[in-house]
Amino acid sequence: MKTFTVLLSSINDVKNFVNVVTKYEFDIDLASGRYIVDAKSIMGIFSLDLSKPINVEVHSDDCDQLLAELAPYIQ
Repeated sequence: MKTFTVLLSSINDVKNFVNVVTKYEFDIDLASGRYIVDAKSIMGIFSLDLSKPINVEVHSDDCDQLLAELAPYIQ
């Protein structure tokens, strides 16, 4: 499992983020405070406080391609 932080500051950022993560079969969660949502759920992401960085938990050790695609959002 890998963990990193992202900042999704606009609606387009969220849309692009979801488009990237839905291409991967492994589970990806977003955690903000005590809330955890599925990273593939656009509605779930909008329920989080997007003004602060969000923790991403990738449930796979083979996620180098994912990290490369999400590089613009990683803090």
